[in-house]
Amino acid sequence: MALMPKRMKYRKAQRGSCRQKAMRGNKVSFGEFGIQSLESGWLTARQIEAGRMAATHYLAREGRVYIRVFPHKPVSTKPLETRMGKGKGEPEYYVAQIGEGTVLFEIGGVSEEVARSAFTRVAHKMPFRCRFVKRHRAV
Repeated sequence: MALMPKRMKYRKAQRGSCRQKAMRGNKVSFGEFGIQSLESGWLTARQIEAGRMAATHYLAREGRVYIRVFPHKPVSTKPLETRMGKGKGEPEYYVAQIGEGTVLFEIGGVSEEVARSAFTRVAHKMPFRCRFVKRHRAV
C-alpha cells in the first residue's frame, strides 16, 4: 500500500519549486548506513514503496530498514481529452519533495557489504542519482 497522509488541511497544492539543498534530514540518524540523493526532485509514494520492497527483499529479515521521507504533497491531474478551464483536476498521487543531500533510506544491523548491495538495488528504483553514506560517530 502506497504512503499517503491520513488527513490534510488543503486537498490540492500548488506545484512549487524544489531546487533547494537539504538543511535537515541530510545525516544518517537511525541506522548505520544510508542512501543519499545527489539531486533534488519529487519522489512518488510508489517509488518509495518500490525502494522499501527492494531493500527488505534483499535483506531477507535481517537488519532493519528505515524510511526517512514521506509523501505529503498531492499532485493533481486532469482527465485526458478534457478542454481547458473548468478548474483544477483531482489529486492523483502524493510525492515527497526531496532536496539535494536528503537521506532517503537507512539500514541498521547488517554488514557494510550487505547494506551496499541492498542500496544498489534501491538506487535503481530512484528517479535521481544517489550515493551510499555511513554514519559518522563522534569519538
